[in-house]
Amino acid sequence: MNLSRRGFLEMNAALTASMQAKVAANDRVRVAFVGCGARAHELMAAVMAHPQFEIAAVCDAYTGRVERAVDRVKDTRGTTPRTLRDYREAVGDKSIDALVVATPDHWHKAIVLDAMAAGKDVYCEKPLTYASKEGPEIIAAAQRTGRIVQVGSQGMSSMTQVRAKELIQKGKLGKVTMVRAAYNRNTASGAWIYPIPPDANPQTVNWDMFLGGATKRPFDLERFFRWRCYREYSGGIATDLFVHLCTTIHFLMDAKMPSKVTAMGELYRWKESRDVPDTLNAILEYPDGFTVNLSSTFNNESSAQASFTFLGTEGTVSVGWGELKYWPENVREDNRWIVESWPKKLEAGYWKDPKVQASELAALGKARLIDGGMSWREEGQDPTIVHFWHFLNSIKTRKPYWEDASAGHHAAACAHMVNQSVRTGRLVEWDSAKDDIKG
Repeated sequence: MNLSRRGFLEMNAALTASMQAKVAANDRVRVAFVGCGARAHELMAAVMAHPQFEIAAVCDAYTGRVERAVDRVKDTRGTTPRTLRDYREAVGDKSIDALVVATPDHWHKAIVLDAMAAGKDVYCEKPLTYASKEGPEIIAAAQRTGRIVQVGSQGMSSMTQVRAKELIQKGKLGKVTMVRAAYNRNTASGAWIYPIPPDANPQTVNWDMFLGGATKRPFDLERFFRWRCYREYSGGIATDLFVHLCTTIHFLMDAKMPSKVTAMGELYRWKESRDVPDTLNAILEYPDGFTVNLSSTFNNESSAQASFTFLGTEGTVSVGWGELKYWPENVREDNRWIVESWPKKLEAGYWKDPKVQASELAALGKARLIDGGMSWREEGQDPTIVHFWHFLNSIKTRKPYWEDASAGHHAAACAHMVNQSVRTGRLVEWDSAKDDIKG
């Protein structure tokens, strides 16, 4: 995807027109939501910003979420979606065009594959996979069936990231050799210790549906409502937050996968309902000629909640949520403190060198203004709304958006490499031939 600012503005104009369009019933894309948790409700709002989408059915293992999803659609659209007991009902329903998959991670592969096999397009919340080996299978299925797979990491649908990519492509940063990215929080909710609904019990929670192929365990509301805290259903910080970071880095840098990853993680504070770290640090080395530092802690948020810094030989770009800053490097040689330790005669000779005079003395003695760079703030549609416009456009044109099955697989695989390094205490390598973790 190579989208200029002008192209993005044209896309926004098309998006605005599509959001205002009157759509005939037979032109609508009928969508089923599989998983109706908190993030899914945000996705519903984004979907309903587009008249072309119709939320036709909803499914969740907790009845309270289904009830609220139905109310949300009725309040916004005046229609009542069907309530499904099992996602396979949506897969088997020929009137359903696409599935939005917003379940725990360990369910993603099965639902995505079943949907494509039934001729449905799929929007899957990140991470696309629960394990790296699932990625090539999903990619092959998408190619075989010709179905659209779009992964829900919406950052690259923001104008902020599109502009940052443009700056990098135009060479404003020179050679980028290091990227630093962080995602920090400091609340119980930020650490996924979510409140549990008072009516949650074996009658309102379908425990077997939630478990699926995971290890059979006794009914446990903490595992059900705080599933991101457990390795059996999630990869913790890496698959929930680092996936966002890696998706953006791959998008901006036109990169595919790191060749090597090493990481450390520890559980320092949020020990309730948890067996994944609350602090994680990783180093990713890319064959493209740059290194990435990823970090996240749930114990401090004094810095921006999510931020990227792209460090180049000619400049720097800082990317936050809806904010972008660029500033050029101000590099000049100054060897005075070195040559002042030489014998006087040698020092005097050094300063007589024309090259030294041009590169050092001229810069030292010349009055000048330093370019302070540029900054931008984003306004307009939320990137999630734009992200669903890309999904809608892909369904209509049958041309996948940048964040397809391949991009989703590689962003998630970075997270899986991080987690494997934490578990084993070893460097983890990527096997590009088999498109999976080496070993």
